[in-house]
Amino acid sequence: MKIVIAPDSFKGCMSSVKAANSINKGVLRAFPEAETILLPVGDGGEGTLDTLVAATEGYKISVDVKGPLGDMTEAEYGILGDGETCVIEMAKASGLVLVPPSQLNPLKTTTYGTGELIKKALDEGYKSFILALGGSATNDGGAGMLQALGLKLLDDNGEEIGLGGAELIRVTSIDNSTFDSRIAGCEFLIASDVQNPYIGPDGASKVFGPQKGASPQDVEFLDECLRSFADVIEKETGVHLHDLPGAGAAGGIGGAFQAFFPSKMKRGIDVVIEYTRLNQLVEGADLVITGEGKVDFQTASGKTPMGVAQAASSKNIPTIILAGSIGKGIEALYQYGVVSVNSIINEPMMLTEAMDKACELTEFTSEQIVRSFFYQKKLIN
Repeated sequence: MKIVIAPDSFKGCMSSVKAANSINKGVLRAFPEAETILLPVGDGGEGTLDTLVAATEGYKISVDVKGPLGDMTEAEYGILGDGETCVIEMAKASGLVLVPPSQLNPLKTTTYGTGELIKKALDEGYKSFILALGGSATNDGGAGMLQALGLKLLDDNGEEIGLGGAELIRVTSIDNSTFDSRIAGCEFLIASDVQNPYIGPDGASKVFGPQKGASPQDVEFLDECLRSFADVIEKETGVHLHDLPGAGAAGGIGGAFQAFFPSKMKRGIDVVIEYTRLNQLVEGADLVITGEGKVDFQTASGKTPMGVAQAASSKNIPTIILAGSIGKGIEALYQYGVVSVNSIINEPMMLTEAMDKACELTEFTSEQIVRSFFYQKKLIN
């Protein structure tokens, strides 16, 4: 009996690797003779770098860059096993995980460090890039990244603006004379499951700003900052970012890539599936188990469990999802071959306790679902 275990991370308590190992322990407790294949995955957000590097037997390189608040932090980028493709996960340099909750402020946070990672990789001669955009702490429209790569964003006096989302309102012109010329000869694959436009009710500021620390007043101001910046970008490049799908990804950095880089966007989970060879690994499996911290209506928009289920369903293999919590709208997942969605919480408990016991709870729940699933085959007594 073959079971493929392909979870995402359970944010805040379990990496995708820990989740996969916990599921595996539960599966083998119920079915010791099972053949299990562990494939920790991601959907273009946090953990994507580690997933792709591990899957292709690549390696990582550490670099000191500016963090979201401008202080120096140690980040890293990855080189895939082909020795030619560079993976940059913006959360490593510009992510929410790098900012204490009390200091979250998208008016000030910057993507400058992400630009420094790209520049370092360019210095090393890499020309093929995968950019994972999830988990950012920023709402600067990718301005910091562009500044790190030499693009000059100028105010009315011809002076360069500072860093952070609030500075975008000052931009009146763009000088690309010192923008890194090597970018034009590269390929950038943008891994993101976000289709939000740059501005408006579904734009970067209004949808994602609050989780990055923006107050209602900040949200309105940041949306206006991005609108103003988009106006200048259109005047200078002819690219209309305002309502462009995907431009709002990661606080608008998706728009920066579309306007200034030779890039194409692809659903993050599809990128991960391709490089981890999930479609090949599920061949002949009897069951696929996946999961993430919260499963709800958003999961069906391209999150890891949906992508994994789609890959399994194409081979007529059923998928079971584990979750820390379950919200509304999970029925949308059933059309993709999902058999059931199961919470790992087995009794009333505080969130902190659940997070502390996440591995134990996942192991226990995995054992129970495997026993239930295979009971009809009389393979488990």
